[in-house]
Amino acid sequence: MTSEQQRLHENLHKKIPLEQWGPYVSERQWGTVREDYSYTGDAWNYFPFEQSHYRSYLWGEDGIAGISDYFQNLCFAIALWNRKDPILKERLFGLANKQGNHGEDVKELYYYLDNIPSHYYMEYLYKYPQQEFPYEKIKNENKSRSKREPEYEILDTGIFDNNEYFDVRVTYAKQDSQDIFIKINIHNRYSESAGITVLPTLWFYNRSSNEKLAEKPVITSISKTSVKATHERLGSYYLYFQPPRISLFTDNITNTKKVTGKTNATPFVKDAFHNAIINKKNIALLRKRNYGTKFAPVYHYDIPAGESKTIYLRLSDKEMDNAFEPGFENIFSFRKTEADDFYNGIIPVNVSDDRKKIARQALAGLLWNKQYYHYDVEKWLTTSDGITPVNDGKLFGRNHDWKHLKNQNVISMPDKWEFPWYAAWDLAFHCIPMALMDACFAKHQLLLMMREWYMKPDGQLPAYEWHFSDVNPPVQAWAALQIYRIEKTQNGKGDISFLKKIFQKLIINFTWWINRKDEKGNNIFHGGFLGLDNIGLFNRSIELPGNRRLEQADGTSWMGMYALNMMDIALEIAVVDDTFEEMATKFYEHFILIAEALNQYGLWNDEDKFFYDVFGLTDASPIHLRIQSIVGLTTLFAVSTIQKKVRDLLPDFKKRSNWIEKYRRKNDRFWPNEERAEGNQILLSLVQQERLKNILQHLLNESEFLSPGGIRALSKFHETNHYTITLEDVQYSIQYDPGDSTSDLFGGNSNWRGPVWIPINYLIIQSIKKYGEFYGDEFLVECPAGSGNQMNLKQVADELARRVISLFEKDAEGKRRLNGKYNWFYERPENQNLVLFYEYFHGDDGNGLGASHQTGWTSLVACLINELAKHE
Repeated sequence: MTSEQQRLHENLHKKIPLEQWGPYVSERQWGTVREDYSYTGDAWNYFPFEQSHYRSYLWGEDGIAGISDYFQNLCFAIALWNRKDPILKERLFGLANKQGNHGEDVKELYYYLDNIPSHYYMEYLYKYPQQEFPYEKIKNENKSRSKREPEYEILDTGIFDNNEYFDVRVTYAKQDSQDIFIKINIHNRYSESAGITVLPTLWFYNRSSNEKLAEKPVITSISKTSVKATHERLGSYYLYFQPPRISLFTDNITNTKKVTGKTNATPFVKDAFHNAIINKKNIALLRKRNYGTKFAPVYHYDIPAGESKTIYLRLSDKEMDNAFEPGFENIFSFRKTEADDFYNGIIPVNVSDDRKKIARQALAGLLWNKQYYHYDVEKWLTTSDGITPVNDGKLFGRNHDWKHLKNQNVISMPDKWEFPWYAAWDLAFHCIPMALMDACFAKHQLLLMMREWYMKPDGQLPAYEWHFSDVNPPVQAWAALQIYRIEKTQNGKGDISFLKKIFQKLIINFTWWINRKDEKGNNIFHGGFLGLDNIGLFNRSIELPGNRRLEQADGTSWMGMYALNMMDIALEIAVVDDTFEEMATKFYEHFILIAEALNQYGLWNDEDKFFYDVFGLTDASPIHLRIQSIVGLTTLFAVSTIQKKVRDLLPDFKKRSNWIEKYRRKNDRFWPNEERAEGNQILLSLVQQERLKNILQHLLNESEFLSPGGIRALSKFHETNHYTITLEDVQYSIQYDPGDSTSDLFGGNSNWRGPVWIPINYLIIQSIKKYGEFYGDEFLVECPAGSGNQMNLKQVADELARRVISLFEKDAEGKRRLNGKYNWFYERPENQNLVLFYEYFHGDDGNGLGASHQTGWTSLVACLINELAKHE
């Protein structure tokens, strides 16, 4: 075991497998549903960025490169000032949903360089302009652009053209779990000397529950280079720091004068540091004060061209006379070496250096996106924030029927700025690369979503805070199997107890799907948008005109996959516990019924050789919505094999499955299974061999789904063949949009009408690989279609993985496709190894689009790199 693996092994015995201190501070708390107490539910306008530096939060904190304890009692992050900005740089800036021509978007340059699961070593890089930050320019330019134009990014403003910026690198190295060394290195990239002010800031989260504490948390001065932070639940912590120019105290409370016009009871408000440093107001008062709930030592530097300054701090639960003994800096190189050892054990040795860097940054970003998430819906609905009274708009508005939901946990977020809230299906994907590093935490995250303070009593899982009742694809059972198999490969033994726990909860959720999303009881499912935002002609989550019904190919396919995954889990458990054998049979039979419905109840179009949603009309025959998209490709996901030796260990399952097969064959009923007399496994799939060939002809056609960077969400066929339908005199149309969204559906900040999405590509690759394991060289296809190049399906899966990985890799000229027109910046020596992990990628040229730090599900690229290394 490496040192990190030993630490993770110790976490196995904890109730919650989590380090007390980690990167649990969000990168955006403003503009969230939790902070919205308005009548109208307009979260973006109720708490905008402009108020974030002087208005305190109620449900969490945010900051740059921030850390906190796992209940976010005490937080640490950096604040900066380039001596030109109108505000301190305390948090990352970005546009609210209505400000951006493609929805909300962060407009900063920052990078998650390194991290390990225990957070004993972490690195974060922020690039801070030396010119005045172009807040208004970015807002105005994006506001003037149409949806058919690209977003205006910070690299478009020109402020980075001449390297006129600071690289601010924050590194954390733990002495032990409650003793953290902090290094802040500021490097001047410009050709001239430049000034900067740095405020390493320690503060207490101003949660309303603090009112119930016997004593208010407080930070008090001990000496010129130390303070003590006291909280009755957390205990005492000490921040040690090198001699600053000055030190400032204030309180983390709202500046009511700026928010409501009401005179402040005290000058010690949240934005007091802004006034003191920038406007020189009350600076003597803040320096004189020796206590508060927010504190910062202040460092002023004029850094010569190309040179650096370094600040060291130490946050510890130990009181000490000398926090920086000779050689203390060695802790950083020591922990870095431990991190290297850890990743050397995860990333295969035969992987190229570039791919190793990509995989490591992907996994580091996944770890940086852990966030403390606090949301008690009942309390939120029935209390005031002190600005807006409790109102019917909120009481009967968003999430009012989720009063049971009381979340207060550290959760893996999709992107701590763009999506600083969990999404149930995103999280399932996160857990797979997480399992490469920390299977224990991955299992805990999946199980957490099943707990009674998350799952609704009727079995529905919460989608995301903007609308918990939205329906996401049920991928949790699939993710549980993936995690189980990863851990079993690592340790040689699978965690059957985990499978049993999650299986019990998934049965409840599966039943909810059956009762709520199969209203006719014919095993054809709907479900709404199913996480695919604008994939359809219209919002699939709303009631259709004339009460028409949409029979969804993807809803039905996801449920076929769900049933098959549940069968696989039950079979795995039944080998050691025969009480699960009957459950395996139950889901085996249910899968067959869903497969029959998908294939025989009109979702397959024999002319196009593709699966489509079917639109039910009250006065006419149902019609296919002939949109060639991921909706039809989801049929590939429900595929599994049963090993005959496993079946033979389960006599009841074998007997029942044999009877079902004989009965259905005798009565000429649909049969989805395939086996070979000489083979040792049975194939179960929604798509039979001939239709599989048909779908793969579409999938592997470069003029349809296959792009240089993977599989497109919508076929390029629709670039010149728009699909249109008219309902009640309203015309709906869809076309291939390979880049940013040109529609406003679901906020318009993501696009499923052409781009490449990593999680869907991962599912496609895994599914095709499973088919390949069964068929071997007996099933060959052209890849790409029309090339004459014959491949078996395992080879096809590898080719698709290479294409996805190529989005991130340097080409012969040192360019990465995901950087697009900004490669000029990333070709500079100091930036050439920096990789961003976008939400999705342009369907033609591979440019990164959407959220730029989606090392939630986009970190799956690390799994693809690992898996491909086995075959190269």
